[in-house]
Amino acid sequence: MTEKVTIVLQDAPYGNEKVWNALRLSQALIATGVGVRLFLYGDSVISAKKGQATPTGYYNIGDMMAGLISKGAEVRACLTCSNARGIVQEEYIEGALIGKTLDLAKWIKEGGQVLVF
Repeated sequence: MTEKVTIVLQDAPYGNEKVWNALRLSQALIATGVGVRLFLYGDSVISAKKGQATPTGYYNIGDMMAGLISKGAEVRACLTCSNARGIVQEEYIEGALIGKTLDLAKWIKEGGQVLVF
C-alpha cells in the first residue's frame, strides 16, 4: 500500500501563500512516491474552481491543482463550504469533487500523515 498524506486546506487561494505552499509540498510528496489527498474547507474551495485568471508571472492555483490531480492526487471540496459560496460541481476543475467531512474522516481513519494549512 502506498503511503498517503492528507492535507487539509482552509484559506483562500490568494492573499497569502498557505495554499500555494501546500500545493508545492504536494508536488514534492508525489515526486517521492507518496499519495496525496487534499480536502478543501472554507475559502480554500475556490482553489479548485475552473477559470482562475491570474496576472502574468503569478502562480495559478487552479492550474497547480489540476496538475496534482493529473498525477494522482485526490481532491475533495467541502459540500457545505461550496454551497455557502454558491459553487456547484460543474464549476470545479476536472477530478476535483464535492465531498463531505465524512470523506475526510475516512481518509484519516485509513491512516497516514495529516497536515493542516
